[in-house]
Amino acid sequence: MMQFTSNVPAHNLHKFQALRCPSFRCHSSSVKQQSSSFSSHQTNNNNNPSRLHLSNLDNFLQTQNPLQSTTKQQQQQIQIQPIQKDNSKDKKGKNFLQGLDLAKLWPEIKAAEEISPRHLKRLQRLLSKTAEYSPRNIIAANWKQYHGSNDWKGMLDPLDDNLRREVVRYGDLVQAAYQAFHSDPAMSSTEPPQPRHVSLPERSYKVTKSLYATSSIGLPKWIDEVAPDLGWMTQRSSWVGFVAVCDDRREIARMGRRDIVISLRGTSTCLEWAENMRAQLVNLTNDHKAEAQTKPKVECGFMSLYKTKGAHVESLSESVVEEIKRLIELYKGEELSITVTGHSLGATLALLVANEISTCGPEVPPVAVFSFGGPRVGNKAFGEHLKKNNVKVLRIVNTQDVITRVPGIFLSEELEEKIKNSKVVSGMVDILEENTPLGYSHVGTELRVNTRMSPYLKPDADIACCHDLEAYLHLVDGFMASNCPFRANAKRSLARLMKDQSANVKKLYTSKAKGLSVNLSRQRSIEGLSVNLSRQGSMSMSTCCPSPSSS
Repeated sequence: MMQFTSNVPAHNLHKFQALRCPSFRCHSSSVKQQSSSFSSHQTNNNNNPSRLHLSNLDNFLQTQNPLQSTTKQQQQQIQIQPIQKDNSKDKKGKNFLQGLDLAKLWPEIKAAEEISPRHLKRLQRLLSKTAEYSPRNIIAANWKQYHGSNDWKGMLDPLDDNLRREVVRYGDLVQAAYQAFHSDPAMSSTEPPQPRHVSLPERSYKVTKSLYATSSIGLPKWIDEVAPDLGWMTQRSSWVGFVAVCDDRREIARMGRRDIVISLRGTSTCLEWAENMRAQLVNLTNDHKAEAQTKPKVECGFMSLYKTKGAHVESLSESVVEEIKRLIELYKGEELSITVTGHSLGATLALLVANEISTCGPEVPPVAVFSFGGPRVGNKAFGEHLKKNNVKVLRIVNTQDVITRVPGIFLSEELEEKIKNSKVVSGMVDILEENTPLGYSHVGTELRVNTRMSPYLKPDADIACCHDLEAYLHLVDGFMASNCPFRANAKRSLARLMKDQSANVKKLYTSKAKGLSVNLSRQRSIEGLSVNLSRQGSMSMSTCCPSPSSS
């Protein structure tokens, strides 16, 4: 067996460089010069030969022009030979080098590659643009497939480019819900809420109604004594999202229908967190005749937020059904679709909303759910109930997001299914559904991403980062297939990810991003100054040399 040590022979470096860069041409004199320098450095530093060789190899690979280090006299002596076919010996060595994953053997090489000019240029492009989206293709002919009519079969792995764009677009609408809430989270306990402005990333949509969620429980009185300044964190009713409708003719023509969107944010207040902890399953319907196995059930806390009415606001259930009925009647005769999207708690409420509006009228448009980082909502019968109502669900799940595995036990879904279907457990379904986490089950079709696929995020990113919506959109934007790396032509800006999750971004990029940000701001200031000077120059010229019309 041939042993490959951590030291690359200097006389083989030109082969390695030729494999890394197709434009590289072998020059015998420069290679000998580089190899002699490698040998001299090695004899002087025997303490860490591997690191020394890697450093020298990195310097060698970053050489843009092998002739730069030679003198003019040496350059005149160098004769560039035409490229000839490799002989059998060279071909054997080439195949051997191609079969090795040098980045795994030497992490330093991988790091050097990640800070190469090509990678830094891409990082600069992603940081300099706050919103750069994938091209919008016309999907009018196939919009029902992108809306889940066939459960997105054949479109997820590899991920269809148009579907990626649609998923990210709906995620941005959820981001708009978060921003609108945190800009003004407080609500009056004595007066009805005022109309709220929502800054939408999609100018083709307009908001038609605000949505509110109310908790049926209150915090203990001792909390006010311990922490009296919690403010909006303890309010029972809170703004949770909005209903929007597409009113741009060009966008309607591109999508092939008029789209109605219901966007819902995630958990933000103390009472919402308290409701999340009420994991007991309750009946979704009042059908007492159905058997226990066929009764659709959902988590008690989610149902409470969905059905509870506030002091000055309707329940989320009443408000959304009323608005959807109004919009269906308003645009009667047009091709419509209803899309419900949400993150975390919003993903759970999205399922409850979609279930109810799917039966709110005789001719309801197609209903689809795009959920991000959603926990389990109900039992298996609840999922069957959604299928019966023809609700299509696409769950975007991060493998490292623990929130997607609750309520429940922290096991893989395959193992949980085996436990449920075992002979010991199968006869105890009623007890399990009432008293254990095994009663919960996921709903719909899954698009699974992974934090480790991102070249920018740390592989051991914390729980908050793995559940963060911006991290989700970053991963979806770069996802090509489960067996493919992060796509190099990803479009989504890294500015917000760098800001919100800087502790979870690799230090290699955060350090470079700071320098790039300084350069970008300096470049913008120079550009702004040049624009002002040009304007002033044009104004002075117009003053000194008036136009014929003015004279």
